[in-house]
Amino acid sequence: MTDLRIAIVGFGKIARDQHVGAIAATSGATLAAVASRNASLPELPHFATIEKLLEKGPPIDAVSLCTPPQVRRAQAAAALKAGKHVMLEKPPGTGVAELDPLIAMASEAKRTLFATWHSRYAPAVEPARAWLASRRIKSVHINWKEDVRVWHPGQAWIWEPGGLGVFDPGINALSILTRILPQPVFVTAAELAFPANCQAPIAADLKLTDIDGLPITAAFDFRQTGPQSWDILVETDQGRMTLSGGGRRMAVDDKPIAEAPDQEYRELYQRFVKLAASGASDVDLAPLRLVADSFLLGKRTIVEPFVD
Repeated sequence: MTDLRIAIVGFGKIARDQHVGAIAATSGATLAAVASRNASLPELPHFATIEKLLEKGPPIDAVSLCTPPQVRRAQAAAALKAGKHVMLEKPPGTGVAELDPLIAMASEAKRTLFATWHSRYAPAVEPARAWLASRRIKSVHINWKEDVRVWHPGQAWIWEPGGLGVFDPGINALSILTRILPQPVFVTAAELAFPANCQAPIAADLKLTDIDGLPITAAFDFRQTGPQSWDILVETDQGRMTLSGGGRRMAVDDKPIAEAPDQEYRELYQRFVKLAASGASDVDLAPLRLVADSFLLGKRTIVEPFVD
């Protein structure tokens, strides 16, 4: 069986930091080309746009879309029409409904559409899910706060409509939440803080619940300096379970239970290779629905302008 030949479309920080190395470390995958307006790899064919890649590029089987979410729908549609498998960086799009036609296109073409949630592949997420399955959960609190200037330097798109603002990292927490809890959850209230000069929030406080009334709160903030916070605290009838480090560490009543090195993106590409082998798709929109509902229900406040 030959390797899945993948082209990365959009060669910004996340593609350079995570995708290139993950593809190189994945058996059955090879990086064949790059499409980006502003960056390239010297040893690989380079094209300014996905259209040029598909028209004049080397033979490829799949594209990994690492562009800002505002342009991914059209790029995914072009790739699927050309018979390519498609991996979508998170979030998979700027809205929920725009994914439905892509899902239908992929199914009709018998090609893979993979909406990735890399934080679900953090090493302590599945141990946490298994541990919670046999406990009665009393409450959940998410504390997800980081410095936007460190993680998204100069990325103006994140403050535009569809860029999600603080929900760009916050959706990682929601992807873990929707994986580890035994029942679906939904938003009941939200407060969103918008910088005076931005179209996306810099902070958000959410209230969520499930059908049985489980109290869930989440605090997202892009203004945290110093140590960063990516924690989920779950109170149960058998102690407090803590997921920290973005899902890399699990503890119960401060006793370490699970911890391992980060291999999230390697596992994403291993999953992509397996999906593409059969043309199956994997598109879970639950985290994106929670973000959309937060905007629908959110009370907006205006805060000081953001200066990068």
